[in-house]
Amino acid sequence: MSKHLHRINSPADLKRLSPSQLDALAAEIRELLVDTVSKTGGHLAPNLGVVELTIALHRTLDPPQDKIVWDVSHQSYVHKLLTGRRDQIGTLRQEGGLSGFCRRCESEYDAFGAGHGSTSISAALGLAQARDLAGRRERVVAVIGDGALMGGLALEGLNQAGQLGTDLLVVLNDNEMSISPTVGAMARHLSRFRADPHLQSLRQELRDLMKYLPLGDAVVELADRFEEGVRHVVVPGALFEALGFTYLGPIDGHNIGELMGLLERAKELRGPVLLHVLTVKGKGYGPAEKDPREFHGTTPFDAATGRAERPQGAPTYSHVFGDTMLELAARDERVVAITAAMMDGTGLDGFAARYPDRCFDVGMCEEHAVTFAAGLACAGRRPVVAVYSTFLQRAYDQIVHDVCLQGLPVVFALDRAGVVGDDGPTHHGLFDIAYLRHIPGMVCMAPKDASELRHMLATALKLDGPCALRYPRGETENAALEEELNELQVGRAQRLRDGADATILALGPPVWPALRAAEKAESLGLRVGVVNLRFIKPLDREAILAAAQETHRLVTVEEGCLAGGCGSAVLELLQEAGSTDVRVHRIGVPDEFVEQGEVSRLRRRLGLDEEGILASVVELCRNETGSACRPAGRRREGGP
Repeated sequence: MSKHLHRINSPADLKRLSPSQLDALAAEIRELLVDTVSKTGGHLAPNLGVVELTIALHRTLDPPQDKIVWDVSHQSYVHKLLTGRRDQIGTLRQEGGLSGFCRRCESEYDAFGAGHGSTSISAALGLAQARDLAGRRERVVAVIGDGALMGGLALEGLNQAGQLGTDLLVVLNDNEMSISPTVGAMARHLSRFRADPHLQSLRQELRDLMKYLPLGDAVVELADRFEEGVRHVVVPGALFEALGFTYLGPIDGHNIGELMGLLERAKELRGPVLLHVLTVKGKGYGPAEKDPREFHGTTPFDAATGRAERPQGAPTYSHVFGDTMLELAARDERVVAITAAMMDGTGLDGFAARYPDRCFDVGMCEEHAVTFAAGLACAGRRPVVAVYSTFLQRAYDQIVHDVCLQGLPVVFALDRAGVVGDDGPTHHGLFDIAYLRHIPGMVCMAPKDASELRHMLATALKLDGPCALRYPRGETENAALEEELNELQVGRAQRLRDGADATILALGPPVWPALRAAEKAESLGLRVGVVNLRFIKPLDREAILAAAQETHRLVTVEEGCLAGGCGSAVLELLQEAGSTDVRVHRIGVPDEFVEQGEVSRLRRRLGLDEEGILASVVELCRNETGSACRPAGRRREGGP
């Protein structure tokens, strides 16, 4: 049992602890974090790096009256422990449990919900301006990492904060990492102070020397002023000062006493203030300090060794994508790869190692990634933008205007499409079909397995216009890989099974449970066909109308939102063709945000597993009432 943590039920309890007890509390928190995340999985290294910073913030401020906005908020586990959620920490990222991110509906201490990067400064500035308009006096703090600071939204927020001049504290948590090491000119600028050992040791050497001189305190204060003046010339403070901020730091982010001292000083200053804090990602747990990329977001692992049990199974879609990129790049020197701080996650680490001059990590800057790709395409290159589906949403305008309007051959490889599990609603990739298929000139496709992913990537790189292919997180169901790469005929579906009573039109990996559902339907006396659509846009008009004519009952299955999704596209096609005697049942994600949970359980709840698909087929075949060509609804958990 912890000596101090069990006594902390709110930030107010921190004020009763002595400095030495706060240090002991930090050690207890680290121990609990390692123990918890080793069981639940999650973002371990980022949270280990902000233990002292979080304690200092909650000790110095008065939340929830004072507002703390965490950028991305994947580093908010310590914040949760100190704000009344300690006893729930074992439910982290589990169905019905604590979110791995801040959520306003979860606690009054979560001032702003997050999950994507670079939002904290803009959100905090909005809170601060609302405070000013209401004549209140609470303090507002944004905590942002050096990786998220590279995002354009963060820089836009800094710019307006300096212009407005309102009281706002921005804490820059500088650990030289986002998920991958931070890249870019801003990152190099921030690292100058870290890289110069003379500047690092100057402060301590001056203080040690002054201890032995008369009027030591006064001289130390003079030395501090001298040091601050030097620092403004040679470290990043000059940049933030130019934007209208008072710059404090850099400071050791693992020294609670120093942190509280500067936070108290920041409270006395008027206008926007930036406190630059140096931290170590993974601090206090050897395996995480040694490999912060591996422990940024981790699956459950052995806390004693740091090793995760990863049984060998089928290849993941990400790995197949990365290997295929290597193969295609060897054939065509025009092929280049772009990612936004997701080199490992998207499977491009091998590509970067073999073709470093043709692989670009632009940092947490999805908008720039897309327009950068458009520029490359204008100059004759064949760019592939590898990005998680949920993060590509941030670059919608660039997709429309910079790529599609100009008809440029940019390939969007959308990893983590569909439900992704424990990271919850901010990370599910459920909207890409709807926000891409209506853009003129865009080709959209989804592979049912790894082999089809390979063929689709080869096809995409031969097109003369924009193309997107979506694929899920995790292992492919059909592990067999076809060695030879083949180009697919654009807009051509694949009939996998004939039927007379109904036809399932499945997109992507749901093809496999659709096939199993069709086989089970035979025992119920139903002959059900299955079509692997392959292409969302253009749809295979001939195949869909043929299936409609044969069975007059269609079930569409997609792991994406129903509104504007693939099923909607099928309804549009039938309406345009005048096929008014066809009944359609759409299976997908309804008009709601899907919460966190195991992927298999989420798919079951949404009716996307074989039992759910079978129930929908049976319902459609047995229910002969209702108007033609209407969506028949969605099976909910508990029965059709």
